[in-house]
Parts: sequence; C-alpha cells; structure tokens
Amino acid sequence: MGLFITFEGPEGSGKSTQARLLYERIQALGYPVILTREPGGTRISELIRRILVDLRHTEMAPTTETLLFSAARAQLVSELVRPYLNTGGIVLCDRYADSTFAYQGYGLGRDLDELHAITTIATGGLQPDLTFYLDLDVEAGLQRKRWARDRGSEASKAVSSSGPPAEWNRLDARDLAYHQRVAAGFAELIRNNPERWRRCSAEQPLDQLAEQIFAAVEPILERVARLEPH
Repeated sequence: MGLFITFEGPEGSGKSTQARLLYERIQALGYPVILTREPGGTRISELIRRILVDLRHTEMAPTTETLLFSAARAQLVSELVRPYLNTGGIVLCDRYADSTFAYQGYGLGRDLDELHAITTIATGGLQPDLTFYLDLDVEAGLQRKRWARDRGSEASKAVSSSGPPAEWNRLDARDLAYHQRVAAGFAELIRNNPERWRRCSAEQPLDQLAEQIFAAVEPILERVARLEPH
C-alpha cells in the first residue's frame, strides 16, 4: 500500500496551490506520485462536478448534493486512488471525504452517522494517512476567491495539475453563516482525530507554508520506493 495525503480547508485557503507544490517536490525526488481532486479526477467524476458546482442549480436538495459528491468520490477511489495506492505510489488529493462531513454534515445539517455510512460505501473505508488543514479566516478566504473572480487575476487563471482553474461555484455563493458552520465542522473533525491532521496557517507566505507541509511529509516518504532511473 502506498501513501494517501489529502488537503482540506476553507475556500480561498490555497489548497490546490499547496497540493501542486508538494506534488512537484515529491516528483522531483523520484517518487511515484499523482495529484487529483474532489469532486473530479476522472471523466465520470468531472461530469458530476459540473452539476455540483453550477451556480444555476440552486434548487439542489441536500440529499442530492450528498449523494452526488459520494458518487464522484466512489468513482475516483475505484478508478484512480485505490489502484495507484496498490502499486505502492503516493496519492495527493485536493479534498476528500472530510469535506462531506464538514460541508454537508456541519454545513447543511445532515446526520453524521448517515454520512459515515454513505462515505464508507463510497470509499470502501479508505482513509488518508495524513490530512493537511490550511487554516484561514472564512471571510478572508471568500474575499480571496472573489478577488480572483472579479479581477481575472493570475490566481484565477493558474491551472494546477489537479484540474482546471479555480471557480466561483454554487457552494462558494452560500451565506457566511454556512461557511462558518463548515469551518467549525472541520475544527471538530480535527479534535476528534488529531493524529491524522496537520493544521497549518494559510496566512503565512506561500513558500513558508510549502516548507511546513513538506517537513511533515518527508519523514513518511521512506514508506514508498523511489522510481528506478531510466
């Protein structure tokens, strides 16, 4: 079994950027590694993503949202994540099942036991070895995303290895109280499983944050064999 590392955090916290930087660094060291995202990462999962993030779909029921996220996750795990881990490789994922508990559970008030059952079916019980939470004030994070959207800045155009440019989506557009519930949910998840989580301030300089993340990953890279040079 390889190494499964996930990234979580509020909107605008820089998860995708940090996941890409870690991917590039691990790859440069000669380890087998892939970078993917949720929802998405496979053809079917990306099609589901389009439905989930579309701003026009304001009528989507919480149950529908939950099951669509879980369906996209089931396809990603089955088609990409588990097979790559079984080869002994490293999988980096921009969001994973913790987001369902935070966004649909704490954010929308879905029953957590019910979500656990659905998530177990979707993932076959696959848990990350390590999860980074990029901590940022909710309002500051949303403002970052609005700035990227409104200014057409490089931040909105930057394409990470895990998918297309950042988007202002249906979940981003929810009210501040929702996003605060999500953040509180993540805090509770971290308290309940502190061994797996690494909480990092997303307010520090990008390169400093990248170093902090790599410092946490470096000791466990020895679990994975490097690729043979050609």
